[in-house]
Amino acid sequence: IHVRSSFNHNEGTIVDDMGGRPMEQQMAVSGVAFDRNVAKVSIFDVPDKPGTAAHIFDTLANEHVNVDMIIQAGQRKNRNKISFTVSADDLPKAKEIMEEMKWQFHAQETSYMDKIAKVSIVGAGMITNPGVAAKMFNILAENDINIEMIATSEIKVSCAIHEEDMVQAVRALHKGFGLSEEK
Repeated sequence: IHVRSSFNHNEGTIVDDMGGRPMEQQMAVSGVAFDRNVAKVSIFDVPDKPGTAAHIFDTLANEHVNVDMIIQAGQRKNRNKISFTVSADDLPKAKEIMEEMKWQFHAQETSYMDKIAKVSIVGAGMITNPGVAAKMFNILAENDINIEMIATSEIKVSCAIHEEDMVQAVRALHKGFGLSEEK
C-alpha cells in the first residue's frame, strides 16, 4: 500500500508485506492500553430468562451510563450473576439503577468496586497466535496481580484489576510482550 497526500507530491509511506509474512503474524501484541477511571458493578441471583440482561442494559443506556466489559456467569437454580464495568464517574448513577434492578428481580445482592483499572493487550497477531491470553494471565500472576474480570475479542484481551496494581501491570505486560526497551 502506498499512502500519499493529495495536497503535495511527497513520497509518502509504503506499507508492504514484511518479507512475505502477513503483517498480523509479525507481532502478536502491538500495544498495551489502560484506563484507571473504571468501576465494577455486580448483581447476584437475577433470573436466567430471556430479557433480563436486555432490561438491565437498556435501563443503563437510557440513563446514559456507558457499559464496557460484561460477564454473565454462575447459573444455578435458574439464577445468574451479571458483572460489568462502567466509568467511575458513572458509578453513582449505575448504583441507583442497580438497586432498583435488585428490587425488580428479587436479586440476592449487588456489589460495587470503585478502585478498578482496566489493562488491555491489543494486536492483530492474536488471531493467528494461540496462547496470548494465557501469557497475559501468567505475566499478571507472576506479578501477584489478581484479575477481577476478563473480556476478549479477536484482537484484544482486557482485564479489570485493582487500580493500585495498574502501573506495575502495564510495565510487566510491556516487558513480557517485548514492547519496552527493558528486556
